[in-house]
Amino acid sequence: MLIKDFIDMIFPSHCISCHGLMERNEELICTHCRYDLPKTNFHLQPDNELARKFWGRIPLRYAFAYLRFVKSGKVQILLHHLKYYGKQEIGETLGKWYGNELKKAALDQAFDLVLPVPLHPSKLAKRGYNQCDSIAKGLAEGLGIAWDSTILRRNKANISQTKQERMNRFENVEAIFSIQKPEKVKDKHILLIDDVITTGATTEACGLPIIEANCKSLSIASLAVAYSL
Repeated sequence: MLIKDFIDMIFPSHCISCHGLMERNEELICTHCRYDLPKTNFHLQPDNELARKFWGRIPLRYAFAYLRFVKSGKVQILLHHLKYYGKQEIGETLGKWYGNELKKAALDQAFDLVLPVPLHPSKLAKRGYNQCDSIAKGLAEGLGIAWDSTILRRNKANISQTKQERMNRFENVEAIFSIQKPEKVKDKHILLIDDVITTGATTEACGLPIIEANCKSLSIASLAVAYSL
């Protein structure tokens, strides 16, 4: 403890969100910013707006998102550091916090396995990490269940989704994912993890092969969801 206190005095830690100095026991994000995060509480609302977004598209048991994504807000700052600056500890920390909240709501018994949405191998090699892996790892730890990044595969890199009509967008992602180990999915309650859900097209396309592999149920959870669904 004395060594840590000395290091903190010489090299003080700063909050990734507000850049203010952090107290001794704070982790990555200061207490003020942590409690100021825009939580959705979707896990307490089975009929939440994210779940409704997937009605008629893909059968889901649950649909959750931890935080609301608002442009230029705290969540965007955190996700930017997670996705583009390699701060994978952000994904693990936020994932663990969310997993703890889900566990408090007795949802740790609802899932057998956590699966992250994969990156295409070329993008993974270029970036060096998949931000969804860190989220899945932290969330699985918080829930006290297993996670696996080797089951889902992205077969081709698709182009940007943002400026396409919904039907064209879905056709663009419809067949880009596959299951590598279907025996690990069969008869299991699966929780699929994404970093941010906007249109839902990629999450939907990733869920289809999981359902086709005869999982018992499919649920989705993301670290954040676009404010306007």
